[in-house]
Amino acid sequence: MSELPDTLPGLIEASSQRFADRTAVIDGARRLSYPELAALVRRTARALIATGIEAGDTVCVWSPNTYHWIVAALGAQAAGARLVTLNTRFTGAEALDILDRTNARALFLPDRFLGNDYLATLRAATGSQAVGNGPLAALATLELVVRLPLSGEESGPEPGVISWEQLLARSAEVDEQSAAARMADVTGDDVADILFTSGTTGRPKGAMSSHRQTIAVAASWAQCAQVTEQDVYLVTSPFFHSFGYKAGWVVALLRGATIIPQLTFDVDELLETVERERVTILPGPPTIFQSLLAHPRRARYDLASLRLAVTGSAMVPVVLIERMRSELTFETILTGYGLTEAVVVTMCRPGDDAETISGTSGCATADFEIRVANSEGHALPSGEDGEIQLRGPNVMLGYLDDPEATRAAIEPDGWLHTGDIGHLDERGYLTITDRLKDMFTVGGFNVYPAEVENAIMRLDGVVECAVVGIPEERLGEVGLACIVAQPDHALDEQGVIAECRERLANFKVPREVAFFQELPHNASGKVLKRELREQAIAVR
Repeated sequence: MSELPDTLPGLIEASSQRFADRTAVIDGARRLSYPELAALVRRTARALIATGIEAGDTVCVWSPNTYHWIVAALGAQAAGARLVTLNTRFTGAEALDILDRTNARALFLPDRFLGNDYLATLRAATGSQAVGNGPLAALATLELVVRLPLSGEESGPEPGVISWEQLLARSAEVDEQSAAARMADVTGDDVADILFTSGTTGRPKGAMSSHRQTIAVAASWAQCAQVTEQDVYLVTSPFFHSFGYKAGWVVALLRGATIIPQLTFDVDELLETVERERVTILPGPPTIFQSLLAHPRRARYDLASLRLAVTGSAMVPVVLIERMRSELTFETILTGYGLTEAVVVTMCRPGDDAETISGTSGCATADFEIRVANSEGHALPSGEDGEIQLRGPNVMLGYLDDPEATRAAIEPDGWLHTGDIGHLDERGYLTITDRLKDMFTVGGFNVYPAEVENAIMRLDGVVECAVVGIPEERLGEVGLACIVAQPDHALDEQGVIAECRERLANFKVPREVAFFQELPHNASGKVLKRELREQAIAVR
């Protein structure tokens, strides 16, 4: 595109004209062309306006990947609202906290998903049922819950809770001209979304991005990956994550590619989808591609359409890259580096060799400057490890309602402190040596130890706690909780894990618990987590 639209509603309108003959979304039996998707977004925006959503309000989506997610997000943004995404693995308490802090006016969630009733988990977290005209008594601002039809189960009428079809029916109350005027009032500098990420304090922080920034990072990703309207993009990454959203379906909308949302991961279903829909782009952690290569019936499927793999979140062995090229016919394999506060920072480039793809995260993209700095903030030469810092037009606007954290993260001259450790080579390619000082990754999901430690410290008898990641074959890493307990308290592993399951998403829950008489500390009293991790691995 010679000139990018300023807003996401503007993007879907432009794409509906540019790619009028292309399929935008394939979701099971439902297929939407670009004009059909745009029309459904407009209808959803009218319905939300009829419900009372005003410009600047917050609309949350707490649901797995379906076409409804895309339509709900774009419909909310077309109505001038800010999108907030919720991790599908959140407990009711975790979701409730974000809904409360963002003053959410509307919430999209599934009727049921994998046997779970998300609304019931919210009510259990508050101990309340629907009261008056609202779906949750504990959330005064929440006026509407829309149940998305994932399971097909019927729910009885509840105050403030409606079905997807009931929402769409409300669109008749608002005319096209009024909705178009609301959409036209949205600007590129308005907040498009607030994505929450845990920081070193353990409390999730909401990173705010504008429409212009969301589109710009997607455009940069699309350019590096050479995405075209001939591509079919199987989006395996969850839409609530910046990758599945901004480097996922927004990328496809920019280039006219076809989006296939993956509801849940199943290798057999993935193979069938690739063959049936001629999938060309497949992202995912290395375990996805290892599973494909190891599948006993892989040879029965025609996978020749696959051209681009995007991987990361864990180490990518050179031999895996070589096998993906020789046995799975990928022309291009890319790795990259990003974070919620900036989304796409570096990417490899088509043509990079296997050693570069395996050993680095690529070079700067999306107009970012990158430097590696020491503790005094001075840039370090190539090859020396330090904190990765970055600056550019797509650094977040700031953290929601947290100016102190924003100032701590972003210097007055625009440099963002990532907390990640790494080095640049002479080509400007980035190698990350520590994902974060403490963070570890479980099955592709980032876990911030402070949040887990805060949950464990609520237990009676816990004197001190440190959580570290330890290697695990299937998930890459899992959590180990290292605890010092009071002598007179009978803490045990099962009790600690059970407490964590009550308070935390499943991927954050430690898989193992070890008890210590004392934890190793440095001179300033900080726990030496690297030493603790090495000790734990040595005795396993």
